[in-house]
Amino acid sequence: MNSIPLILKPSVLFAICFLRLLPLPTAAQERPVSKEPTGADIRLQSWQLHQQMKASSPYRDLQWNLNGPRMCGGRIESIACPPGNNSTIYAGVGSGGVWKTVNHGTTWKPIFDDQPTQAIGDICVSKSNPDIVWVGTGEVLMARSSLAGLGVFKSEDAGKTWRHMGLEDTHHIGRVLIDPNDPDIVFVAAIGHRYSGNENRGIFKTSDGGQTWKKVLYKGIDVSAIDIVFDPNDSNTIYATTWQRDLKGQDHYGKESGIYRSSDGGESWKRLTKGLPTADQRCGRIAIDIAPSNPQVIYALFDNAIYKSDQPRDLLFRSQDAGESWQLVNEKSLKTGWDWCEIRISPDNEDQVYSIGQKSFLSNDGGKSFQEIGGKVVHLLPHDSTILHLDTHSMWIDPANPDKVIFGNDGGLYLSLDRCQTWLHLNNLPIAECYALSYDNAEPFNVFIGTQDNAALFGPHTHRPQDGLPDAWKHVYIDRWGGGDSYFTYRDPSDPNTVYYEHQYGFLRRKNMSTGKTVSIMPKLPGNKPMKNAWMTPFFPSHFDGKTIYYASDHVFKSTNRGDGWQVISPNLAAGPNTVNLRYKAITTMTESTLKQGLLFAGTDNGNLFKTMDDGKNWTPIDEQLPRCNFRRVFSSPHDASKLFVALSGLQTDDFSAYLYRSDDQGKTWRSISTGLPSARINVVLEDPLREEVLYIGNDLGVYVSKDGGRNWQSLSNGLPAVSVHDLFVHPKTKELIIGTHGRSVFSLDVSKL
Repeated sequence: MNSIPLILKPSVLFAICFLRLLPLPTAAQERPVSKEPTGADIRLQSWQLHQQMKASSPYRDLQWNLNGPRMCGGRIESIACPPGNNSTIYAGVGSGGVWKTVNHGTTWKPIFDDQPTQAIGDICVSKSNPDIVWVGTGEVLMARSSLAGLGVFKSEDAGKTWRHMGLEDTHHIGRVLIDPNDPDIVFVAAIGHRYSGNENRGIFKTSDGGQTWKKVLYKGIDVSAIDIVFDPNDSNTIYATTWQRDLKGQDHYGKESGIYRSSDGGESWKRLTKGLPTADQRCGRIAIDIAPSNPQVIYALFDNAIYKSDQPRDLLFRSQDAGESWQLVNEKSLKTGWDWCEIRISPDNEDQVYSIGQKSFLSNDGGKSFQEIGGKVVHLLPHDSTILHLDTHSMWIDPANPDKVIFGNDGGLYLSLDRCQTWLHLNNLPIAECYALSYDNAEPFNVFIGTQDNAALFGPHTHRPQDGLPDAWKHVYIDRWGGGDSYFTYRDPSDPNTVYYEHQYGFLRRKNMSTGKTVSIMPKLPGNKPMKNAWMTPFFPSHFDGKTIYYASDHVFKSTNRGDGWQVISPNLAAGPNTVNLRYKAITTMTESTLKQGLLFAGTDNGNLFKTMDDGKNWTPIDEQLPRCNFRRVFSSPHDASKLFVALSGLQTDDFSAYLYRSDDQGKTWRSISTGLPSARINVVLEDPLREEVLYIGNDLGVYVSKDGGRNWQSLSNGLPAVSVHDLFVHPKTKELIIGTHGRSVFSLDVSKL
C-alpha cells in the first residue's frame, strides 16, 4: 500500500486544509467485519477453559496483592436486604461482583468471586426465606463499559454457595422478583443482547425454583423488559415495563416501550394505555413502583423522546385505580437521563416519591414538584468530596423504618437515617472501575489510574488496604460533583510536580500538584473545525522528551511545550466505513516505539490502523490483514522496533471473540496469537520490558502470560475474581505486574520468577 504524504507548513491551518483533502485507502473496506454474536454455549465453555487453565497453571501458587483504592467507591447497580435484618446488606457492583455485610457496612466480604461473571444487574432476597438469594447478571446500565452477564444464579444459604439457574443468553437483566409467598416462583425482566436482536429477552417465569423457565411476555427481538413489580397485596397481580431500542444505533426509544399488567400470575398480559403516551411518541426506558400503603396508587416514570417545550422530558404518571387510568403529574423535568430511570415510593406515604438517576429528587406532593436530594455527607474513609455522588442506579428503603435509605451510585453506597437529609458514605469497598494505568519514578513508585466517574487517583504500589486503616490513595483532581470519568493519567517524567489527566471526550488538563493550579490543554483543529474524540481519548508524554505530548482525536496532535501549543501531524485516520455500531469514528489507541523516535502507531474504533516512521510526515495503513473491529490496544515492542501487537474488540456486534495479533515487520504481515485463550474480549497486551517474548494480556476474565511470544498461554488469574482487566504494566525495577480491573480496583503480582 502507498503512504499518505503529509508536508507540514508553517501555517498549521494550511496544513489542516491540505490534510482534509488527502485520499485514504479503500482496500481496507473489503476486510471482514467481526463475527456474529457469540453464543452462550461458547461463553460458558470459555469460562470452563478459564477455570481449567487456572487450576493447571504452573504459576497458580503466585499470590496477588490488593492495592486499592477503596475510598473512591465504584458503580453500585443493586441493593438488597433481608426482611427484618437491619445489619445485612447485599450490594451488586456493576462489574465487581456481589458483596455482603452483616454489620451495617463496617466490613464487607465478596461472595460471588467463584462465578463466571462479575457483572451484576439485580439482587433479590426472598421475603419468606431470607436464605434464598437470586442474582441476575449483566449490567442494567447500558453504558460504554457495561458488561454482559451469563443469566441468573441462586443461593439457598445466604450467599455462601451458588448455582447457575440458566437464562445465560439474556446478557443483561433488569430485575429479579421472588414471589413473597412461594420462593419457587421467580420472575426475571431480561434486557437481552445490547447490540444484536435476540429472543432471550422479555419477562421469564419459573415455578420450580429455576429448574425450568417460561417466557411469559415478549414483544420482539429488540424489546427489553426493564422493570417488574408485584401488587403488595396480591402476588398474582404483576406490572412490567418494556423498552424498545435501536440496537444498531444510538436511538433509545420505540413504540413498543410500554406498561403491562397481569392478573393471573404472569400467564397473560394487558397493555395499559389510558392517559399514557401513545405508541407514536416513541418512549424510552420506563420505571414503575406501587405504593405499599395503598396498592391502588402506582407511579411510572417515562423517558420521553418526543416532548413539547412546555412539557418535561421525564414524564411521571400516577394511577389511582391500579393502572386503569393515568395522569401526568410532574411539571418540570427531573433530569434523570435516559439510562438511569428509577422511581421509588415511601412505604408509609403514597405521596412521597423518589426519582433516582443522574440527579436524584424527592417529591412530597405526589410527584407534582420535586427537590433535588443533597445533604451533608460524612465518609467512612477520608475523601475529597463533600457532596452526594451523582448517577444513582439503585435505592433501598427499609419497609419497617422508611427513614433508613440506601443509595447505590457511581461513588458506591450512601446510607441515610433521616430520609436523605444527611449521609454516611460506606466507601470501604475496593471496587474502582479502572480504565488506564501508569506509574511514576518515586520511591516507592505510585500507580496512577483513571476511573469510571471517580476521576483520576494515585497511590503507592506498596499499599495494602485493611479495615480500620485509612486509604493511601488520593485524587489528582475531583470536580464539585464528586468524580467524572477519567482515563489516561501521567506524571510528567521531567517534572514530578506536573500531572496530565483527562475526562470524557479528551478534555485534557495539566495540574501543578504543589499549587493546585489546573489549566486546560486540550488541542483543537484550526478554526475550531469539528473533530471527533473517543470517550476515552488516547494521549501520552513521549519517552524521548518529557515536554512532548501526543494526543489523538480523529487526527493526531503533537505538542513540544507540555500542551501549551499543538501541531496537527496526521489526516483524519478514522475516515472510512462505519460497519459496526459506532458512536465516534475516532482514534481509540496510540503508542510510540521506545526504540525509534518518530515511530508511532494509531488504531481507530472503525478498524483502521496506521503507522508513521517520521513523526507524522507520512502515514501508512497497516490493517489490511486484520478484521475490521474496534482497536482496543496497539503495543510496540520494547525489544524490537519491528515487532507490534494489537488487541481488538467485536463487542459492538456482541462478538466476544479473542482478537489478538502479532506482526514482526511493523504491520506488513500479521498472524493471530490468540490460540489457547478463552473466547473473551482482550483489552490490553504488552511485552515484558526486561524479557523479550514474555507477553501479558488482560481480558474480560483475568490475566494470561506467554513466555514464547504468544504460541502458548498460561493463566495468571488464580486468586482473582473473573473481573475485566482493562490495563496492566510491569515495573522495570520491582518486576511487579500491576493490573487495573474494571470493578475491583488495582492488584499487583511479583512476576520476577516466571
